[in-house]
Amino acid sequence: MNDTVRLVICDDHAMVRAGLLALLSSDPAIEVVGEASTGEEAVSLAAALRPDVVLMDLQLGEGIDGVEATRRILAGPGASHVLVLTTFDTDTDISRAISAGATGYLLKAEKPEELFAAIRSAAAGRPALSPPIASRVMAQMRSPLPQLTDREQDILDQLGQGLGNKEIARALFISEATVKTHLGRIYAKLGADTRSGAVAIAKERRLLR
Repeated sequence: MNDTVRLVICDDHAMVRAGLLALLSSDPAIEVVGEASTGEEAVSLAAALRPDVVLMDLQLGEGIDGVEATRRILAGPGASHVLVLTTFDTDTDISRAISAGATGYLLKAEKPEELFAAIRSAAAGRPALSPPIASRVMAQMRSPLPQLTDREQDILDQLGQGLGNKEIARALFISEATVKTHLGRIYAKLGADTRSGAVAIAKERRLLR
């Protein structure tokens, strides 16, 4: 690997990208070769520029999210390493990102020098995790999370906001019968018997996004 780490930034907020660009330009060993505001742009840039690392946010507005973008980048030509940089730290987000192949997971609250070190580690293919994230990964290994489908996760998130079946169906453009079917599966996976019980377990295990 070249001594200089070639990096693509993916974040849907222009001010965040500008701040990261200014920060990273202070390290001569890191070269930002591209910026993306959507997951789709990140996938295209990764394929075209072949950076060493893609610095990836998770929530990207419209289009695919950071997890799906990570999955596509790593399945594409000249796969780069992906380092997640986000404010989201639920167990579900961490599990999905790592399962998609992310080399590291860093919180935006970390110090600049920790970001620089994480970028170098990711470029070398070494895991890079914020200390709180590392602790949670170990906890997940000891007590694995229930494996919810994307649709089940969507419904659980709506449930956590206090929405009823009809409101969830309207929000997700599905039928109430479909909502009820998914709720039964969610209850079974969480070991819950009621809506309130499912929400309580989801909060305790940090499953709500």
